[in-house]
Amino acid sequence: MAIDPKRLLDKLDNFLRQNDYESAKDHLLYWLNEAKGAGDDRAILLINNELMGLTRKLGQKDEAIFYAESALNQIVKMGIENNVGAATTYLNSATVFKAFGKAEEGIPLFQKAREIYEKNLKSDDDRLAGLYNNMALALVDLKRYDEAKALYERALLVLKRVKGKEPEQAITYLNLASCAESELGLENAQEIIEENLEKAMECLEQSEDKVSGNYAFVCEKCATVFGYYGYFYYENILKERYKRIYEGN
Repeated sequence: MAIDPKRLLDKLDNFLRQNDYESAKDHLLYWLNEAKGAGDDRAILLINNELMGLTRKLGQKDEAIFYAESALNQIVKMGIENNVGAATTYLNSATVFKAFGKAEEGIPLFQKAREIYEKNLKSDDDRLAGLYNNMALALVDLKRYDEAKALYERALLVLKRVKGKEPEQAITYLNLASCAESELGLENAQEIIEENLEKAMECLEQSEDKVSGNYAFVCEKCATVFGYYGYFYYENILKERYKRIYEGN
């Protein structure tokens, strides 16, 4: 009997909204065992993707890499190496490798995902922007700055074609600021950093949706960066925003 992915993911989302990561993990492990027993290859792939993301977030290196490799093996078993679903797994796995200091190992996976996405997705599909941003982060780790900056600019081009993606544009501008610091040093990159921080602020203020969970997540992620660069007043504004959203006020 096939596993119902909607039911599985809805329950997972409930645990994640409550920040109950251990229950989320137990939930995924239970259904992974059920999927294996049922021989449901698609569910096995889905759950391995979710587990690699969750364990990456929890900093569980060995488990995250294990689930990434399991998902990659599952793709080969299913014979779907060149479809969009496989590309998403390549992207997720590459992000795991990057997160745990293995950016070099992740680059070929990013490249495979890029080839498939660019061939099969429309130019305004925000999955492309996610790929470009994550691949660029890995390239920065490897000091391949020109390639990284080109990908960040590609991400911005995609996001500007999609209505309501101003928060994601803000993250990309902050990534460009961090890239400049890594390449040039904090003092030499100051002008570039300030320019990109101003653009990020503009995007966050222009967003028409300042009440969603996604906006809160982006504000939380961006607040730390603004604080790091000395924009303490704006950091506090973002903190107040995401706390208000999380508390439902």
